[in-house]
Amino acid sequence: MKNLSLLAAVASLLLAAAPAAAQEQMQTGRYEPTWESLRQHQTPEWFRDAKFGIWAHWGPQCVEGTGDWMARSMYFEGSREYRHHVEHYGHPSEVGFKDILPLFKAERWSPDSLVERYKRCGAKYFFVLGNHHDNFDLWDSKYQPWNSMNIGPRRDILDAWAKAARRAGLPLGISFHADHAWTWYEPAQRWDLSGDKAGVFYDGNMTKADGRGKWWDGMDPQLLYRQRHPMSRGSWDNRSLHGQWDWGNGACPPSAEFVDNFFNRTLDAINRYEPDLVYFDATVLPFYPLNDCGLRITAHLYNKNPRSVVFGKILDAEQRQALTWDVERGAPNEIVAQPWQTCNCIGGWHYNTSIYERGAYKTAAQVVRQLVDIVSKNGNLLLSIPLRADGTYDEKEARILDDLEAWMTQNGESIFGTRPWTRFGEGPVAEADIKLNAQGFNDSQFSNMDYRDLRFNQTPRYLYVTAMSWPQDGRLVVRSLAKGNPDFGWPIRSVYLLGHGRLKARQTAQGLVVELPQPCNAIAPVLRISK
Repeated sequence: MKNLSLLAAVASLLLAAAPAAAQEQMQTGRYEPTWESLRQHQTPEWFRDAKFGIWAHWGPQCVEGTGDWMARSMYFEGSREYRHHVEHYGHPSEVGFKDILPLFKAERWSPDSLVERYKRCGAKYFFVLGNHHDNFDLWDSKYQPWNSMNIGPRRDILDAWAKAARRAGLPLGISFHADHAWTWYEPAQRWDLSGDKAGVFYDGNMTKADGRGKWWDGMDPQLLYRQRHPMSRGSWDNRSLHGQWDWGNGACPPSAEFVDNFFNRTLDAINRYEPDLVYFDATVLPFYPLNDCGLRITAHLYNKNPRSVVFGKILDAEQRQALTWDVERGAPNEIVAQPWQTCNCIGGWHYNTSIYERGAYKTAAQVVRQLVDIVSKNGNLLLSIPLRADGTYDEKEARILDDLEAWMTQNGESIFGTRPWTRFGEGPVAEADIKLNAQGFNDSQFSNMDYRDLRFNQTPRYLYVTAMSWPQDGRLVVRSLAKGNPDFGWPIRSVYLLGHGRLKARQTAQGLVVELPQPCNAIAPVLRISK
């Protein structure tokens, strides 16, 4: 074991010293790869108007149906993902994640019909996965032979998604996650500690020479797994990676060659498919603060497309002036001055059969409540609808999309093109002290909203008030619109229930009292109040 670690350390040093591959040329222009320069860029108004996007977070990790990060967890001896993989595919010393890639066929995938379906649900932009932490490129990549054109679907997935988005008139977003493959795949270097295969290395250490006579003959697994380096400190602790996401706390630093490769791949995709939005699943930006790779990619995109948006996580106030802040599976409980986004999913990020079988998807009502809450705080919602490996969603997801489309068709005017009001809301959840957990992860604290929780947003002509459910007695009291409230200094001309019509209402010292009719939708009532 010690000899292997020494060899890996030497190999890592050699990689770091290797000359960079041919570089994709950066677009020059107004923006330089510095925080000072990038702060000149403003999140465009089209994004602020859009409010809602749908994400096809879809790739080969959907094959086994065991959920997100399965290509890492299948190397955790005894885990659910490990047991499933061993039972159905083989032991990871013989059948690793590389061997799952050919099973990703996308045989029933119809990008145009999917994008049109999402558009009917109200999506104003559409996101796709460019690569995940599994390091597999979903396009005809010049810099990564482990890609969807060479293996699996044998199609340029990004090209087909991009064309479908353009035909539907939706801005295109691409997410890139492969910068963390370096540490994320470290469990593939392990071996079983017990049983018949105890001490036998998993396939993360395999090289091109090991492929002779196999389906991947001529391919180098190290261009996928990237494990010719020492393990990070505490690597056998499956949780340690989370504390090393910013490349600190003993994470093995990436080689210059690995960073260059990610840079080239990302610019290759940007130049080919011309996205309007780019998402990084990184603390701030890829390889930050070790390397300026992320700053260079951002400057390239801003110069190429001044109306573009680049997302980063866990940003300080200064960084939020240069990037658009993304909050994963959660939200701040206040109005945020700069536009921002929540990324969330109705289930797991990759398709999870267990979530389907348990009926554990978010409901359309939960999605709507989260969307309304986020919009009231100057944010957008990017929602993932998990697809199976064949490129389809299941019948339970179809019902969620149907319900979402019905509510958005009736009430979408209260979402799109709006801006926050003086206050974002009222009610028990609005008034609770809800904190973010790292990059978000607090959405469960917003799950108990009911008719008492109201959210506000506005256009120049109207104020919209959305109750998070229908009150059983049909009586709604909007405390923020009470007589004498200094935040509300104009007379109410009319109160209109979207999907129904004009309502009788009276303004009292306690609030605006509205008597609602029978529910005209299955989720939440929206009042349109004329200024």
